[in-house]
Amino acid sequence: MTTTYSEAGVNIEKGNETVNRIKKHVKSTFNSDVLTDTGLFAGAIDFKKIKQYSDPVMLASIDGVGTKISIAKEMDIWDTIGQDLVNHSVNDILCHGGKPIAFLDYIASAKIEPEQIEKIVEGMSLACKKQGIALIAGETAEMPGTYQENEVDVAGTIIGLAEKNMLITGKKIKESDILIGLPSNGLHTNGYSLARKVIEKTGLSLNQHYIELNNTLGKELLKIHKSYLKEVSYLMKKFELKGIAHITGGGLIDNLPRIFPKGIGAKIIKKRIEAPFIFKLIQEKGNVPETEMFRTFNMGIGMVLIVSKKDAEKIISELKEQFGMNAVVLGKTLNGKGIRFH
Repeated sequence: MTTTYSEAGVNIEKGNETVNRIKKHVKSTFNSDVLTDTGLFAGAIDFKKIKQYSDPVMLASIDGVGTKISIAKEMDIWDTIGQDLVNHSVNDILCHGGKPIAFLDYIASAKIEPEQIEKIVEGMSLACKKQGIALIAGETAEMPGTYQENEVDVAGTIIGLAEKNMLITGKKIKESDILIGLPSNGLHTNGYSLARKVIEKTGLSLNQHYIELNNTLGKELLKIHKSYLKEVSYLMKKFELKGIAHITGGGLIDNLPRIFPKGIGAKIIKKRIEAPFIFKLIQEKGNVPETEMFRTFNMGIGMVLIVSKKDAEKIISELKEQFGMNAVVLGKTLNGKGIRFH
């Protein structure tokens, strides 16, 4: 009696179909630096851009989109998740002054659905093209028994370059520096386990339309994670950015201290944070304590810049004039430890 791979739950034909479907999207991100075609064992990229740097540093980061993918599954909307993944990753290396050049993805599921995977990769390629990144390699894994039925997971690795003497590490931050908050456009890719728990406990419908959101709950939760590459790259050429924090899981409370030198904390003026309605909805419907909200979500602040007092107002003005962005002074750094809200 013979046993086949198909009998074990892996469909090679669907895997091949998926590869053929996504090739055009991956290749659409290629530039003259990409030296390999799709489908090989590794992606190769010409690092001649290093010659533009006098003392280059390579930056790399890996991340996923968490349980936001469960909302995508319930809504059967798959073209936003890939964009979330790329933009989140771009923001992570941007915190250290990195310019992204290449991206690699990993998609795993209990059962490969070629059309679904294509939409995810198409989203990745769209975000990559917008930011000048080559999607050089990836892996699609069908893993029955490891993942539950209809389950999908997505992760990605980003590679970037920075000038060593321009590397942003937070070491230059000192007392009385200013915290500038850049607005998010929603939950981005963090806090979805709590948001989904509130939905489950209260019976909220993802298809419910809210006037305050001008959207359904489901589509609001799937808003694409904002990339700050354009704005921050512009500011780096004109101002000294002493520190940058991407406000992801852990919110302002946990993410800001990651870039502070020892002995530095911060005071944040809470009334200056105007949390979008989606956060108010989750808090009120789920009866979530405010501290829990600030420790879980970005609360409307997707990135924080730490700058000298002399530059703060100029930076806010530039962001408004050049990009129409309404940044805000959140507070300042202090001698001490942790984040204090006032």
